[in-house]
Amino acid sequence: MNISKLSLLIVFLILLISCKNRDSNSNENFEYTNELIHETSPYLLQHAHNPVDWKPWSESAFKLAKKESRLVVLSVGYSTCHWCHVMEEESFEDVEVAKLMNDKFISIKVDREERPDLDMVYQTALQLVNGTGGWPMNAIILPDGSPIYLGTYHEKEEWKSILVKFSNEFEKNPDKMREYAAMLSNGVQEVYEQPTKQMANAVTSDKIIKGIEEWSALWDLEWGGNKGQQKFILPTNLNMLLDYSVLQQNTDARNHVLNTLDIVTNAGIYDHVDGGFFRYSTDDKWKVPHFEKMLYDNAQMINLLSKVYKLTGNKEYAGKVKETFKFLKTEMRNENGGYFSAMDADTDGEEGVYYVWKQEELNMLLGADFELFSQFYNIQEGEVWEHGNYVLNNTISKADFSKEVSITPDELEKKIKHWKNVLYQARQKREKPAIDHKIITSWNALLIDGLLEAYTAFEDEEYLKEAKSIFEYIKTNNYKNSVLVHSYTTNSKQKEVFLEDYAFLAKSAFALYEVTLEVSYLEVSKELMDVSINKYEGASELFYYNVSSDLVPKIINTSDGVVPSANAIMAQNFFRIGHLDYNTEYLKKAEVMGSLLMEDFENHAVSYGTWGSLLLQQAYPFYEIAIVGENAKSLMTKMNADYLANTLLVGSTISSDISLFKDRFDNEETFIYVCQNNTCKLPVKTVEEAFEQMKSFGYQGFK
Repeated sequence: MNISKLSLLIVFLILLISCKNRDSNSNENFEYTNELIHETSPYLLQHAHNPVDWKPWSESAFKLAKKESRLVVLSVGYSTCHWCHVMEEESFEDVEVAKLMNDKFISIKVDREERPDLDMVYQTALQLVNGTGGWPMNAIILPDGSPIYLGTYHEKEEWKSILVKFSNEFEKNPDKMREYAAMLSNGVQEVYEQPTKQMANAVTSDKIIKGIEEWSALWDLEWGGNKGQQKFILPTNLNMLLDYSVLQQNTDARNHVLNTLDIVTNAGIYDHVDGGFFRYSTDDKWKVPHFEKMLYDNAQMINLLSKVYKLTGNKEYAGKVKETFKFLKTEMRNENGGYFSAMDADTDGEEGVYYVWKQEELNMLLGADFELFSQFYNIQEGEVWEHGNYVLNNTISKADFSKEVSITPDELEKKIKHWKNVLYQARQKREKPAIDHKIITSWNALLIDGLLEAYTAFEDEEYLKEAKSIFEYIKTNNYKNSVLVHSYTTNSKQKEVFLEDYAFLAKSAFALYEVTLEVSYLEVSKELMDVSINKYEGASELFYYNVSSDLVPKIINTSDGVVPSANAIMAQNFFRIGHLDYNTEYLKKAEVMGSLLMEDFENHAVSYGTWGSLLLQQAYPFYEIAIVGENAKSLMTKMNADYLANTLLVGSTISSDISLFKDRFDNEETFIYVCQNNTCKLPVKTVEEAFEQMKSFGYQGFK
């Protein structure tokens, strides 16, 4: 069979796996089938019919490498990674390359979304060597797992030369290679041991201010986000800066957050037709995205935009929350309530074709409205992306545009709604990008948090209903006998689980308790925290990210990535549960963890936004508001509609032994208790009175 025919068959397989969820164990009609055929990860299955003799990560693969004295090729990627697809097509589907890999190496494929611990280890090594990382991540490693070469995407001839160079060198100078590998492995180990060596540093507002002042030098004050040629939205950072702007009454931070959100919700990084945010922008103006859509981004943006709506009342944010949720529910939800991890950037190997538009097509679809539409979304000469395609990119406010073209705001809203509907119907006729069907526990937990924030902001029961549904799905499928799995697919064999899964889900369970007042959620949250402590507690007060094995060291990771730091979320959980229960042990844990990271935040705040949120709670006044009585839920709904920084708001409609409620229930009345540092004001009956009491404590956070 020639290569072009093989490529067509592989593309066909991928479409079947991704779009129809067909039984992937069939190897009928394929010339090549490797051990990945027995996996359930969509990414691994994409490579199951490569001529490369891929194996999944396992001790047996490394034992074979050791027995046969062969180097290991480790290739790490994920199913919606554009350059992973390109390298597969150019190299891993090529018989010549495959023969070289099969003759000289044991080749292992890893889905980074299933094994973020492995990805962290080798990405750290890659960053130590190259100063940067990325995917696909391709490493050549010794049979003991130590890397001797690390890189990202390589075109075919370059990849072949790397393979030949290192296989020859290993045959001639194996001891020299082992010496270099030991040095690099020690460097990686030092990176992950560093947090355990950090000294406690008192948490103060002055240090937080200093950290943010240094961070502000990185802010792009014109286009939002941080300066750079590629931009990620990073909701965790914006969330922290928003709280800081309120507590410190800092208009620079507030303006930066709002400017960033105003731009990204209108620029090309937002999908104006289907809703939802793309993974990152390939330029500094958010015009052209990399067209992947990830669950974790959209979950966090629902959370952030809902929160900012409470502060500003900006209806544009409410609209983007609604559209993003609609996209997720329509395209990324399975029939039982779990949410898939990602939607591909590519369709048939071409990036972005599902999302972009040619001028002729828009003209045909919109008719007389085309000229107005093209002005609003920059379908203009000089704005074309590539191959005559345009990305919808709005750079003018609706108010200014209405004045410019002499149309009323209401008329413009009707037109935008009509335009979106026309383009949505046209896009539905296109072939959709593939979906990665893994249900990742931690990412679904982020969506629960986002939907609960949306519920408190907009009082729409659908958000609450869906948050509860996702939680039940995770409990049913990803949580057995108090043990989680990181990801789940039908017939999944994966057993790995990481700190982020326990920490994020414990946070979500606590948030469900706060909103619903149902103590069962609180009990699950505490149970998850207990398991986390037993499973991941380290020698210091920080927690390991993973459980070690012979091939994978224990990792203590403290910085944020595209998702929040798991250690920081653990500390936040200790802090909030500690305040609810007056649990001094938990409060002390949160205090010590924060103090260990204070210096990191002070020196490099951009990487520690989640810690920053905790540090704000520790350095600035923190409020406990307990609403007790028959009408607690309605009063909580009213209070939750406002923006409340540094506040724990909880309630009970029955008598309770929980510390914040103990001996405060009254059969006749519902009372609101406003407390700070275990000191409470006299109980009041109205939300307005409670807010006045917060102001008397010095709270400045109301809009």
